Amino acid sequence: MLLALSLLTLGVVLRQVDRAWFAVGRPPATNAGELLAHQRARANNTTPTLLLLGQWTQILGWWLLAAEGPLGALVAVFGVAVQFRHLQEVSHFAVHGILARTPRANHVLAETFVHHPMALGPARTRRIRHVREHHPNATVTGVDPNLTELEQAGLRPGIPVGRLVLALLHPLTPAGTKTTARTLRDNLLGHGAPGRVGAVLALLVAAHLAGGWPAVICGVLVPRLLLYPQLAWLSLFVEHTWFDPEIRTGPPAWTEAGRCLRLYPRNPALALLALGTWLPYGDLYHYAHSAHPGMRWNYLRAYEQTLDEPHFLPNGLVLGPASVLRRHRNALTRLPSS
Repeated sequence: MLLALSLLTLGVVLRQVDRAWFAVGRPPATNAGELLAHQRARANNTTPTLLLLGQWTQILGWWLLAAEGPLGALVAVFGVAVQFRHLQEVSHFAVHGILARTPRANHVLAETFVHHPMALGPARTRRIRHVREHHPNATVTGVDPNLTELEQAGLRPGIPVGRLVLALLHPLTPAGTKTTARTLRDNLLGHGAPGRVGAVLALLVAAHLAGGWPAVICGVLVPRLLLYPQLAWLSLFVEHTWFDPEIRTGPPAWTEAGRCLRLYPRNPALALLALGTWLPYGDLYHYAHSAHPGMRWNYLRAYEQTLDEPHFLPNGLVLGPASVLRRHRNALTRLPSS
């Protein structure tokens, strides 16, 4: 137990090195130019590596905790799911080319620490899908791959209320788990298959060596197959007003303000919880990220303060008349079904 707690603490400390490095001399709320100049000046390949090592150090701590009994395994299954979600978001910034200093370092860090062990597809393919296809075309039917993913889960005009709630939990449903399994199969059998399969096998062996079968089941399989996909799905759900954006033309910030939302703007407690769990590393500030995709997460909060508010500021995910779920439901109800 002591070793597990020590590794969890060490992982947190390693992650703070990157945070502290980019915080030194960081200007307060200011324009994008100043923030990007600071970002370029602090860019390096070392602190991002320590950040990713810290994430995996924490996962190792959760594996050890999983071996401590049923309660430890129960806590570990959620702890690892959160770490997987964090790894996905860190690699998202690598895909944008702003995690580390060089393009090669961004690619190597994403593949080595995230895409290979988590059985995600190639980082270059993700870059095409996310940077080139999603960002310029967010919320555009038939063009935005993220919107297509939501539609394939049943989020279409005329959807019944009960089906909408199931769609919110899509990765936990039989259809959702089938989609996850099919995606994992395609990723493992696709480009660079031997290396990806080997990385996943190495991950399973490492988990077993650290915490036995409880670590394999609660520290890899359940988080990767069920809980992490659910956290990532909730993140996707709150990125945009997918079904009723305000179509705008003009500067990027003005355009994005019409199709983005900002969750928990007046609830610091829930915002902090989201940042620590399912909306990490700047994902809570998705509006600011959409307005300037080339900005690292360390600067998004400061940049957001210089922007006009987006057209939707929900203070809840599911509950309340102004929640994200309610808005999506109302938008889908108003749209004509095909």
